[in-house]
Amino acid sequence: MKIILKEDVQNLGHRDDVVVVKNGYALNYLIPQGYAIMATPSALKVHEENMRQRAHKEAKFRADAEALAAKLEGLQVTVATKVSSTGKIFGSVNNIQVAEALAGKGFELDRRNITIVGEDKLQEVGIYDAVVKCYKDIKANIKVEVVAEE
Repeated sequence: MKIILKEDVQNLGHRDDVVVVKNGYALNYLIPQGYAIMATPSALKVHEENMRQRAHKEAKFRADAEALAAKLEGLQVTVATKVSSTGKIFGSVNNIQVAEALAGKGFELDRRNITIVGEDKLQEVGIYDAVVKCYKDIKANIKVEVVAEE
């Protein structure tokens, strides 16, 4: 029996795959559990149209993310914070402050998409590397400079 998967099923396939399984497996398990629907001619047409539209949206998101990554690549942001006389920061600088610094330069990004390379938070003055995730596998490298507040 031919079915369209609505969810990932281990050892069978991923979401939106069209697969052939035994009738009992489809009728007694996959369809009643909501993991799949029967691949009737009309369901296949709807599935094909949905996949075409999703591919178009995916291409647009990917193009936008690549443009954003090109703008961000090599960018350096400065985060000013209170510092002791020895160069240690009172508290720490994390991805929230980096996101705010990027917002000051006109890039509204979610803080969860910013990763400081090698560390969770910065505790000393200096220049550090960070990675900004723009879309699934599209990333940009930026520099974060931590300086003393005046």
